This record gives sequence, structure tokens and C-alpha cells, in this order.
Amino acid sequence: MFKKLLLGFFSLLFFASCAQKDEVNIYSSRHYDTDLQLYDRFTEVTGIHINLIEGSSDELIERIRNEGINSPADIVITVDAGRLWRAKEAGILQQHQSEFLQEVIPQQMYDREGYWVGLSERTRGIIYNRNTISTDDLQGYWQLSEEKWAGRICVRSSNNIYNQSLVASLIEVHGEEATEEWAEGLVRNFARPPQGGDTDQIKAVAAGLCDVALANHYYLARLIQSSSSQDREVAEQVGIYFPAAEFGGTHVNISGAGIAANSPNRENAIRFLEYLATENAQLLFAVGNNEFPVIDGLQLPDALDSFGSYDSDAVNVSFYGINNPAAIRLMDRVGWR
Repeated sequence: MFKKLLLGFFSLLFFASCAQKDEVNIYSSRHYDTDLQLYDRFTEVTGIHINLIEGSSDELIERIRNEGINSPADIVITVDAGRLWRAKEAGILQQHQSEFLQEVIPQQMYDREGYWVGLSERTRGIIYNRNTISTDDLQGYWQLSEEKWAGRICVRSSNNIYNQSLVASLIEVHGEEATEEWAEGLVRNFARPPQGGDTDQIKAVAAGLCDVALANHYYLARLIQSSSSQDREVAEQVGIYFPAAEFGGTHVNISGAGIAANSPNRENAIRFLEYLATENAQLLFAVGNNEFPVIDGLQLPDALDSFGSYDSDAVNVSFYGINNPAAIRLMDRVGWR
């Protein structure tokens, strides 16, 4: 505890020593090398220096809460709309407006009250074994509860925010009662108890342990681009399917950011958010972590381009957080461990 307090004290001293007018203080739960390139380019373009604190989403939320009105945080960056909702509920974000952001980013990607904005897209696709499944066999997430999929589905645990957000989205579209019936059927169709991460689900499909799995698209893109021949062999055994609009569309989550409630450099923070929605920054999101841009018309890396286009389910991502408590309770009731 003393070490944490001491670390917080020295970080506050560090931030206080920087020139206020030429800086922006970022608290980020993203840990990608290309994010550092984003920060460097922002400084090159604007002359505004970036001070970076990294940690898990929950750690950063708690840290900013403890720092209170003296927090140096200007920007909070994290992944999944559910986590952004947690930050908003914790009272560590403030409302903001930007004509530029509203013009280039779809409204589906915004917090409905203006506390945060999505900056890259993360689709949750259906991974399938190319040797046993045809895309003609696939429809949408809703159909995975049907009896024909008994013993054929792999998925990670219910404590994973990606799965929670998918269920929260389905609650918004279908209602809680119908979604619970769906989740009961899905659990009955599990090929094994939930375990591992998204990459583990992809490998299980490739190994024939299950025929289909749920996974975010960029995990497959990483395997495709891996320097490991074993990873690339796994990728060759599977495909990714994005549910079409007629089957409810594809679940799209985000990586996003908001302005901290007590931001000492608010104007710089808005400039930083706007920079992240420019073409150059959006391309770095795509190249660096294989995330889809939130703006249209960009040339995608080969791995992403090979996945093809997708029809979003059109659910405002705010509902992933709003419905998160109900989603967790529902998943617990149906025995999704």
C-alpha cells in the first residue's frame, strides 16, 4: 500500500513539473507499440508533449478516483464500451463536444451523453473450421443456441468483458427474457467448459475440439501475420464469419477514450481525441493492432482486407455498459462459467 501511495506521489510531482500549456496527460490501458507512434506523431504535429501512465482499466479508474480533484489525468483510454461505461459511472469522465468528431465518427460509436467516443472497431466474429463447416451453415449469434450446434461451440468464460458486451447487446435488441433463453441454449451447446482467451478458442477450432467459436477478429489477424509457422497453420484451418444484417448483423465493440473529469489541459485533450480520428492515426490503429477504423474509405492491411466487409448490428455501444449488470446476472443464472 505504501509503495502505491509513494508511486502516486512521485507521478503527481512528475506531472506537476511539466509545462501545463504544452502537455496532455494520458492514462491508457492499451499496451501496443504503435500507440507510442501515435503519441509521437501527435507531438510532432502539435508540439504538445504527452505524459503517459499505463495500467489495467480497473487500476486506472481507481487511481483517478483516488487522485480526486487534483488528478493530472486529461485523457482516459481503454478497450470495450463496457469498460468506458465503468469509467463514466465512476465519475472520472466529463462531457465534451467536437464538431469534427461528430462529423467523422458514426453516432453508434458515441456515449449517448457525450462522455466518451469510440476510436477503433473490434468485431466479434464466428470462427469456424474450414474442413467441417461451410459459411452456408452459419447465420447469426442467435442461431448458435439451436440444437444442431450441440457439443460444437467453444467460448471463453463469462467474466470476459467481450462476452458480457455481446450479451448486453443482445439484451438491447431482444430483451432480457429472450436473451436468457438464448444463453441457456448456447451453454447447452458448449463443446467444453469455457477456458482460455480468444486465441485459445481459435486454436481449439483448428484442432477439431469444436466446430465454431466466438472471437474478436484481430486475434485471428495476429495468427495470420505471426512469425510462427504453427500459428499460421492454425489460421489456415479456420475462417471468420460476420453475421449479415438479415441475421441481426455483426457485434461491433470499440477501443475508445474520454476526457478526465478534472482535466487540467482540456483543450489539449480535445485536440488529442480529434487527432485520433484523422486518417493517419486511424491507419495506425489498423496496422498496429489489426483494429478496423471507425472512419470509412481507408486502405486496410491485407489481413483485415481478407476478412471482407461486415454489417454492424447498429446497437449504440453505450448499451453494452448500461446492460452490463443484467448481462452478468443472466450469464450466471444459465451457468455460463
